[in-house]
Amino acid sequence: MRTKLILSFLLLTCFVAFSREKNLEKPKKQDITVDEKGLIKICVMYPFSEGKTFNMEYYETKHMPMVAGFLGANLVKYTIEKGLSSGIPNQALPFMAIGTFYVKSLSEYQAAVAPNRDAIRADFANYTNVTPVILVSEVVK
Repeated sequence: MRTKLILSFLLLTCFVAFSREKNLEKPKKQDITVDEKGLIKICVMYPFSEGKTFNMEYYETKHMPMVAGFLGANLVKYTIEKGLSSGIPNQALPFMAIGTFYVKSLSEYQAAVAPNRDAIRADFANYTNVTPVILVSEVVK
């Protein structure tokens, strides 16, 4: 009886130890990235400066959806980023916000934005007093 009890205890201890080792293994990296290679990326960056303002709620709920609507099926996705700090300690925040559109075709993007440029620019006053910096690039990886 004592031998069975000791053997059961050893088996249980080994089982618990093995279970913990399995749980401590590094989790497998999940590939959740979207293949963006070849897409055109339009970054609209709003530089930070003393006295400048930015209404993130309006930008998120009104301005970006409005522009996204102009882009139609050419738009793959868009993102909105809120600036938190500089990458260098004790340095000023470079951008208050960045809005990014990922589109399939630059020419289709330009064709969609051109007739709506005045409406897009007029809407700036509803959320910021900053003139944005715009960078158009191609995603290579």
